[in-house]
Amino acid sequence: MITHPRAQELITAVARWIDHLRPDLDPRNAFLARVSANVLGVIGRELALGPAAEAAAVERLTVLLDYRGGFEELNADLCRRLRAGEMTAQTPGLLAALKANVLDQLAIDQPNYRHEGSPPADP
Repeated sequence: MITHPRAQELITAVARWIDHLRPDLDPRNAFLARVSANVLGVIGRELALGPAAEAAAVERLTVLLDYRGGFEELNADLCRRLRAGEMTAQTPGLLAALKANVLDQLAIDQPNYRHEGSPPADP
């Protein structure tokens, strides 16, 4: 069985290569290279953090909706209930569950984002 390089290692290597080339590119291609490197970062974080974030969301939604299901099913039901007005900001646990889900997704999509009340970034 091949154990190396792993997907995360490949993603990191390609992102570093793109960043290495970027200073020598014209402005448009430098921008596109930056976007490409950022996309690779999101993919890497999704691979590393996504499964745990989804599992945590399923647990939160299971408690909130009072039944067990898959992420897609639970999320669709939550959206349906919100649209129907069956759940509101006053629904116990709703805002806390939504906030936790959003923060987990932000850790993947925008890891440098600091929300109100979050610890300061490491210097």
